Amino acid sequence: MSQQDGPKSPTSSASRVAVKPISMTRTKAKSTKSNQGLATLVGEDVSAWFGQRKVLDRINLTMQPGKVTALIGPSGCGKSTFLRVLNRMHELVPSASMAGKVLLDGTDIYDPTKRVTEARRDIGMVFQKPNPFPAMSIYENVIAGLKLTSVKKSKSELDDIVEESLIKAGLWKEVHDRLDSPGGGLSGGQQQRLCIARSLSVRPRVLLMDEPCSALDPTSTFRIEETILELAHEVTIVIVTHNMQQAARVSDQCVFFLAEAGTPGVIVEQGDTTKIFQNPDDPRTQDYVTGRFG
Repeated sequence: MSQQDGPKSPTSSASRVAVKPISMTRTKAKSTKSNQGLATLVGEDVSAWFGQRKVLDRINLTMQPGKVTALIGPSGCGKSTFLRVLNRMHELVPSASMAGKVLLDGTDIYDPTKRVTEARRDIGMVFQKPNPFPAMSIYENVIAGLKLTSVKKSKSELDDIVEESLIKAGLWKEVHDRLDSPGGGLSGGQQQRLCIARSLSVRPRVLLMDEPCSALDPTSTFRIEETILELAHEVTIVIVTHNMQQAARVSDQCVFFLAEAGTPGVIVEQGDTTKIFQNPDDPRTQDYVTGRFG
């Protein structure tokens, strides 16, 4: 059985109406900042399975340093699966497998010599539903990732990391005087920004976000989007979203996934967000971004 025709061990490294981008000027202004030292994440011929069911077929995608890449497409086309492949969370499902490579600055994170914890430290994840640890304080939530990865820091260093992470997540001004309060007591939007701060505390090089605003109200969504735009100059961001206006507002690069008639998900089209929304090459992309299906 070839790699692309059937499951492969997840730890193997063998070759394996148009939406106007209303905030594109903000995105372009942010994108002019230097990308020196920022991470490039590349998926090469990535295929994925759940048991015998193939859900992704030979995905090739470069997520550019200092850019926001939005993955769009109907439900069930493999966007979230691809996102989880990018930091080795896909393999947590007992029946899951993959083929291909995920390269972080040229190094395959699925190489047998690479530790899973290292991959997930370098490539952080923010989930659809905010998931702070409810019994932990705001302070403890932020530094939880450091403890899980056995990073040793002094109290003063931890204080600095907590402040820095909360500032970057746009939450410091709202919670700086109640860091000992339970993280679960925050509003939904604040909890999501707390989860972003928790991810940032370990200084990831890439931040993956799986529909981070789908459960939030418009005001909280706006704040999360502002946070994304602020963070993009220092961390490479990949976001899954079903909100076309959001993809237009926050992303530099847009990637349209599609799975047709029971076939695995593939990339139909990828490119500059402005082009994808205003002048796509494939009529299926045009139909999706204008709301004709999906």
